[in-house]
Amino acid sequence: MKISLDAFGGDLAPEVNIRGALDFTNESHAEVILTGPAQKIKSLLGKNHQRIHIVDAPDVIDMAEKASSQLRNRKDSSMFKCIDLAVQGEAQACLSAGSSGAFMALSVLLMKRLKDVERPALITPVPSLKDPCYCLDMGANVDCKPIHLVHFALMGHAYAQVIKGVPKPRIGLMSNGEEEGKGNELTRATHELLKEYSGLNYSGYCEGRDIFSGDYDVVVCDGFVGNVILKTAEGLGEAIMELLKQNFSSSLAGKLGYLMARNSLKPLKKKLDYAEYGAAPLLGVGGISLICHGRSSATAIKNALHSAEKNVHEGLVSRLNEALDLKAISSLKPNLEAAP
Repeated sequence: MKISLDAFGGDLAPEVNIRGALDFTNESHAEVILTGPAQKIKSLLGKNHQRIHIVDAPDVIDMAEKASSQLRNRKDSSMFKCIDLAVQGEAQACLSAGSSGAFMALSVLLMKRLKDVERPALITPVPSLKDPCYCLDMGANVDCKPIHLVHFALMGHAYAQVIKGVPKPRIGLMSNGEEEGKGNELTRATHELLKEYSGLNYSGYCEGRDIFSGDYDVVVCDGFVGNVILKTAEGLGEAIMELLKQNFSSSLAGKLGYLMARNSLKPLKKKLDYAEYGAAPLLGVGGISLICHGRSSATAIKNALHSAEKNVHEGLVSRLNEALDLKAISSLKPNLEAAP
């Protein structure tokens, strides 16, 4: 198996990406193809590594660059080459910590969308009191229509079945309250459509706190709300660990307490650390494409590569395509297009 990695994508690239690739190959039999300016990669990589390959890509797409039609012309960019390797079958998955908008746009352009799926979505596990809750969309689509949120619900349902093995995932629609009258025009229109669809275990509106209760397997929202949820969860996790550190170090009793509790705190730290989750798969495209956090560390890149490897072994795209009720999506289109 080969996984292509945009070596120059991310705030801390290329050093952490190369370090993450090295750490990954020490733990896996898979191979990594690094895309980017070859000489720079070679100088950082050092001696030859049998399972790390380099594909020269002299152009680098800046982190601040947005999706635009000009991206299609930048075929020598590390990001374009990274995705194209997966399209050509030279890699089985691709990932980047670069501009998420640019990477998503190029993934759609080169990999195409699955039939009847209008917009791909990023899906991310959020820690809860039980198993992780899978939320989508987490930032790929800021402005959505009801048809898009229904697609997200169907893709989230299929993903939870494929990845978590849940026969009937419980699905919630993010809103500002659980009552029927809550929500905005988008959520109310989507709510009415999802209620009519018997193929989903739809449980109605859920609030932000419900994500962490473990009572939902999948929570659906637009990309604006999803990205706020994701960044809030990350910030909260970091704040909790920092507050614990401050309290433990504030007195002798606290330091003694930490020595006694540190083994119990390690699983908590791991559960709250976004680096442990690696990357978010882009659902709805015809290949395995994962987007990493912009400030990914070497550990995050390593875990992202493990996630990509796992997705390949699971046959994510083919199984997702089989699990998606595309006929149901098509039949809902007229109603969805008429919805506000």
